[in-house]
Amino acid sequence: MHRLFAELEPSLTVIEQNLADRDRYILRSNIFDVAEFERLRREAVPSSDENATAEYTAPQIAEQPANVNTAVNTPVVVDSNDNVTVAQELELKHMRSTLEEAIVETRSTPLENRPRLPRIALSKRNRAVVRALNPMLVTYLEASRDLCETESILFGAALAVCRIIGAKVSTAGRATGQSSAIPAWRRRIEERIVKARALIGRLICFRSGNNRPRIVRNFRMAFAGTNSDQKRLYESLERPMVSGTGPAPNQADTIAFWRGLWSEPVNHSEGPWTEVVASQCANITPMDPVIITPDDEAEVVRRAPNWKIPGLDGLHHY
Repeated sequence: MHRLFAELEPSLTVIEQNLADRDRYILRSNIFDVAEFERLRREAVPSSDENATAEYTAPQIAEQPANVNTAVNTPVVVDSNDNVTVAQELELKHMRSTLEEAIVETRSTPLENRPRLPRIALSKRNRAVVRALNPMLVTYLEASRDLCETESILFGAALAVCRIIGAKVSTAGRATGQSSAIPAWRRRIEERIVKARALIGRLICFRSGNNRPRIVRNFRMAFAGTNSDQKRLYESLERPMVSGTGPAPNQADTIAFWRGLWSEPVNHSEGPWTEVVASQCANITPMDPVIITPDDEAEVVRRAPNWKIPGLDGLHHY
């Protein structure tokens, strides 16, 4: 390329590295489209000089993958009219393999064990990945049998995008935190303990002679309504013990009591009012069945806000 440039522009002195940097910048900045590049090439290189044409076009094809984005390992998305290079074919093959693995993995994973999908930045690179994967989904979506399988395909595609762009995906699953969550009653007790310890610490500071406004304010709030009676203060922190009267029932009596309520068959006799209600409702016209069309679904999706909190499927709306 440098030799050809020296022949075309002998008055300009440019070193090889500088020329390569300028060429790379022009290709990456999307200043010219493919048609404009071809027109400039024909103007610069005569068609009769086939060897010069080949020497000129070779660097352009080699640098073409950088035309989409400058990021490392960024998949290249080209139009149907562009010539797909070997590097692009390998990248698309890798993306297709990642998509297939993600969809197969999602189908065999329960909803509660799926990883949490992060919110990805709306960058050129991420858009290029999504635009490249969208045509690959057509085959999977056309073969989908129901809505659950369609949702599984979409989640697999979203997971594939995250893996391709290198986004951090939690592998623990959404159910892990829920199964090991602290019970509500224990959280309430621990919160009361934390508040009581904080109050006791402020009271000890006040008793030791700390008269800062914040300490005094907390002291007055703590003893509000108790007339500085410490006994009444600590009694207000206690909770009454709830207990029944009489001896506690043993296990056999408890089982027999609930078994008599739930395990024995009972024949209920309906009152005459049920026949009156049935006769009054006999002449009511049933409601027409509700038919949900694709247009209805599209309207609901269009009105939903972006990044709407996901449900059990784990998919954000966008």
